[in-house]
Amino acid sequence: MKFVDWYVKIAVVSAAIGGSMEYFMIKTGFYDKVTVLESEKRAWENSPEAQAMREALNPWRNTDTNARKPS
Repeated sequence: MKFVDWYVKIAVVSAAIGGSMEYFMIKTGFYDKVTVLESEKRAWENSPEAQAMREALNPWRNTDTNARKPS
């Protein structure tokens, strides 16, 4: 193990950068904002309007039913 000290330095610097990024995100309220946005997104995706839009925009929605119909 010739370069162990170099790997340790890289690991320490990487951990420090990652920790500072996490600290910044916690202090700025990033996680709270993301939680609200994700809950709004999931509420929208489960709404009847979103389901109707998804069905209307899917050009392959009838492919399976047409393929299974006997001629």
